[in-house]
Amino acid sequence: MPDKFFRSSVHADLSELPRIDPSVAHIARVYDFWLGGKDNFAVDREVGKQVLEIHPETVLSVRANRAFLARSVRYLAEQGIRQFLDVGTGLPSGNNTHEVAQAVAPQSRVAYVDNDPIVLAHARALLTSHPQGETGYLDADIRDPGAILAGAAELLDFSKPVGVMLVAVLHMLTDDEGPGEIVDRFMAAVPPGSFLVISHLASDVQRDAMAEMGRRLNSSMTQRFTMRTRAEVTAFFHGLTLVDPGVVLTHEWRPASPDDAKIPGVLWAGAARKD
Repeated sequence: MPDKFFRSSVHADLSELPRIDPSVAHIARVYDFWLGGKDNFAVDREVGKQVLEIHPETVLSVRANRAFLARSVRYLAEQGIRQFLDVGTGLPSGNNTHEVAQAVAPQSRVAYVDNDPIVLAHARALLTSHPQGETGYLDADIRDPGAILAGAAELLDFSKPVGVMLVAVLHMLTDDEGPGEIVDRFMAAVPPGSFLVISHLASDVQRDAMAEMGRRLNSSMTQRFTMRTRAEVTAFFHGLTLVDPGVVLTHEWRPASPDDAKIPGVLWAGAARKD
């Protein structure tokens, strides 16, 4: 079982947090910097600025990814999904998964998962919930799907459909770490009627800029990024039924408005149903 699982229905004692090293950049905090947040250190801002030097549109792409997250959660909720497993949550921002899902269906349950101490420090914001629903936060790593599934079972009923959200997280896994096998492990644990949602940094869009972005991130952070092609991202959905329009760039996936469709993204994105 994972070490920490906090639920909205109980008091979450977050007083004994893991030590945060402000000298090492972390993608959750770099992402927060790109979104205009304040939960980041100088080293995170420096890495973020290095990326913006070669790809200024990163800020817009990050926003496009957040908008995709909200649209995909809303779509799943409208399809009747009432349980969500959100792996690689990141720092709380606007339109978190539980806020979007519970706006459609107040009884929705959401289990958040991340392994960054600063995300854990802000877990109270993720533990807010509509009284009819419930949220939880699990301190765990995507590389250990068994621990995630065991911990999330405290909140989610895996005999009923689940929306598995892997938004901007699989590119944090190298090929040697078996991202496809990890996706398969999650989807094997959920019943028919469940959905898988993925967004993933593209290697075949703006190739030169993305290759340099990856080089700078990998030289500055302990995490390692592996960008992938549209075909490689599509392969994660094997055995599932893709939702129209298939695997497209984030801003092209069911945009809510013409303005939504104009925000450029460099992440492939899609959703699929387990039949």
